[in-house]
Amino acid sequence: MKLRTRYLEKPWGRTQLPRLFAPTLGRRIGEVWFVGDQPLPLLAKYLFTSDRVSIQVHPGDEEARRCGYTRGKSECWYILDAEPGATIGLGLSHHVSRDELRNSALDGSIESLVDWRPVKRGDFFYVPPGTIHAIGGGISLVEFEQNSDVTYRLFDYGRGRVLHVDAAAAVADREPFPDHLHHHISSDDERTLVDGPQFTLVHCNRDRLQDRRRWILPLDGSVCSGAESARPGECLLLQAEEELDSIDGRILIGAAASAQSSAVRVGNDIFPAVAHRRAVGTAAIASRGRA
Repeated sequence: MKLRTRYLEKPWGRTQLPRLFAPTLGRRIGEVWFVGDQPLPLLAKYLFTSDRVSIQVHPGDEEARRCGYTRGKSECWYILDAEPGATIGLGLSHHVSRDELRNSALDGSIESLVDWRPVKRGDFFYVPPGTIHAIGGGISLVEFEQNSDVTYRLFDYGRGRVLHVDAAAAVADREPFPDHLHHHISSDDERTLVDGPQFTLVHCNRDRLQDRRRWILPLDGSVCSGAESARPGECLLLQAEEELDSIDGRILIGAAASAQSSAVRVGNDIFPAVAHRRAVGTAAIASRGRA
């Protein structure tokens, strides 16, 4: 079936989106979600930024459940377009203590502590839970992630929204971001971008992951399954028994991981999944679904 689009306003969003999306009618749209009739365990969406997203962190499954949430959040990003000089903040420039992280969030110096990396079209990043991150302005990307509404903001550039400094400091990896979680994907690459433990994402031009329910996101051209078709800016959700009848162009295919694993594969690299076991106070209040 074709998933519905949900447009979300954000202070860092845009009043003009690519023509394949509906007009914003003056709203500042930052995210376009693909949703079904019932909540799904994974979420595919587009992000469009005109300014920096808050500096934030997501807890892992164990920490999130301790606070009453269904799951934590792992996510990944595929860069569709980036203006000259656009950057993404991932991890810190060097290790800091929890108190140093907390103080930098409160006085604003965390903005210079974050490692801001230049990005370009075709870059791919896997962002495990616990990663301190922020998407800069001038970027369009596809995000595939666990469908979780828990976000802890460390810093929001004085926008006046609620921060969650203590909760964020409790779950954050206060370290540089591992370089092997970033790859550049050329348009003719056919490869598994990430595999496990929560989800799998493939960049390809043919049907993959047919043994499970999967999200189909055309990057160019179009796809067709039965009576349903999709083009860039749309998303199909297919069950294991459903097939793609035609594919004209590149696609991203996302699905739940085939089995729970203690390892994650990003590109050709395999490494242990990060086990976040830091305690999070039960009184911590997260920002539900808001970046």
